[in-house]
Amino acid sequence: MTAPLGVRPVINANATVTVLGGSLMPAPVLKAMNDAAAQFVDLPELNERVGARLAELTHNEAAYVTSGAAAAISLTVAACISTESQVFPTDAEVVMFASQRNGYDYSARLTGARIVEIGPSYDEFRTALARKPACVLWFAGAHYATGALPVEEVVRGAREFGVPVIVDAAAQIPPVASLWRFTRDVGADAVLVSGGKGLRGPQASGLVLGKRWLVDRVRAHTSPKQELGRGMKVGKEELMGLLAAVEWTLAQDEDELLASYERIVDNWIVGLQGIVAVERGYPSEAGQPHSRAVLRLTRDRDEVIKALWDGDPRIAVGTFGVPDDAIALNPQTLQPGEDKLVLDALLKILAP
Repeated sequence: MTAPLGVRPVINANATVTVLGGSLMPAPVLKAMNDAAAQFVDLPELNERVGARLAELTHNEAAYVTSGAAAAISLTVAACISTESQVFPTDAEVVMFASQRNGYDYSARLTGARIVEIGPSYDEFRTALARKPACVLWFAGAHYATGALPVEEVVRGAREFGVPVIVDAAAQIPPVASLWRFTRDVGADAVLVSGGKGLRGPQASGLVLGKRWLVDRVRAHTSPKQELGRGMKVGKEELMGLLAAVEWTLAQDEDELLASYERIVDNWIVGLQGIVAVERGYPSEAGQPHSRAVLRLTRDRDEVIKALWDGDPRIAVGTFGVPDDAIALNPQTLQPGEDKLVLDALLKILAP
């Protein structure tokens, strides 16, 4: 491990969170980005070619690479409102379930749209649709399910009123089928995915996948045009890197990958027996189909987290979706052998 500029590297037992760098890119992704950096291209042409290939790979009509999933929200909402960002109406509305309001819905409000909150009542949903909103923004993940209608009901109702449905599935890989389930199978107009989480592409990348009309409108708002998305530009390196990441991900044995995560959690549970109360937490913090090890501490949680962070190696653990006296260990973001380093550090800190 290296420490550029004195910044210590981290063993990430937390999640694919932005604050820790998202995920680590495999060799084919790094090579694709390096190759792209070595030459000039017609960027709009490359963007279209990459989009066409990504659409083919993901069983969608069209695809567009963005500078992240948050940018994808802004651009798809903008596309639902207008074909030109210079002429946004001031009365545009985006329907969201109140239980799904979160720190990312500001991306929709960047367009000037107003969020219309609704509860899990189908009648309330239909009333909101009758107002002819620009779109419905629905967030995928087990932690967003309570208090919201299922996506199948949302799509069915919205289709009756001619209102587009955008599904944010930023952290919903695995399973890789999230790339097409919400659009091809359920019928949503677009699904938005982070490029730098489960896909293990460039962190500053994301995907809009879905209907051709919507992706074409997204293009109208983006760089190199001087429109809303000018500041959300994507370089040739991110374009080729994300394409390589999707190709790499689709070539992996997902069943074996998920099984390897469970084996790591099993080892943590066995290794910590008699030291701390530990149990299997399923699904992951983002609702993905794999477990975490959840440790119920008898010591102050902040002290344990700080000891892991200040130790050598520096280790990050999770707290999202667990009780106030617990920490969670996530196998998804570990490199080979790091699970043992995490276990050793915890044994040293927690042993009586």
